[in-house]
Amino acid sequence: MQRDQKIAAIDQWLPQTQCTQCSYPRCHDYAVAIADGEAEINQCPPGGNETISGLANLLTVERLPLDTSYGEHKPKQVAVIDETICIGCVMCIKACPTDAIVGAAKLMHTVIERDCTGCELCIEPCPVDCIDMVDVIHTSSADWRWPDYSPEATTRARKQTKAKIKREQARQQSKSSVNRLRELRKEKGAEQIKNDIAAALARVKQKKES
Repeated sequence: MQRDQKIAAIDQWLPQTQCTQCSYPRCHDYAVAIADGEAEINQCPPGGNETISGLANLLTVERLPLDTSYGEHKPKQVAVIDETICIGCVMCIKACPTDAIVGAAKLMHTVIERDCTGCELCIEPCPVDCIDMVDVIHTSSADWRWPDYSPEATTRARKQTKAKIKREQARQQSKSSVNRLRELRKEKGAEQIKNDIAAALARVKQKKES
């Protein structure tokens, strides 16, 4: 099995909570670490014994007990925001790995239950403690690997996490470009930058005419 295929197969056995309890930023990063022999298969509390057994069979390695130093296995919960207390600080929106929280600055936020993985990453940054975790009614089929996470939910969480990471990378790239332009303005001055742009446009025009 090639490395990319191995990583993808491992990632399929992770519940995509993106909770960081395994000590890696996202489930995919944990999958990469397992594939590269840098992490054990028993570091995912949400996946619990199902994930450990699945990974052990997949990788033909010894089945290990859950390493509880990373957390205890517990049924999935979802975040609920007390909208009467929420101040619209957007800190929870930034923390959510799956875009399960909607709202805007200084406006009420709310959680989209179907997109919440129960990762709890929104709780700590909330300055007014308006977020609680509540139990959910599990609807996954009995033959699915996790009773708490449906195949639709894990697929959606993986997709939305990738989309958020891609969007953040684009934002950082745009920010870097803006910062570089500011640096150029300081180094050359706005007038010199205008002259450089005008000269570049003139060269392009001349090239087209010739």
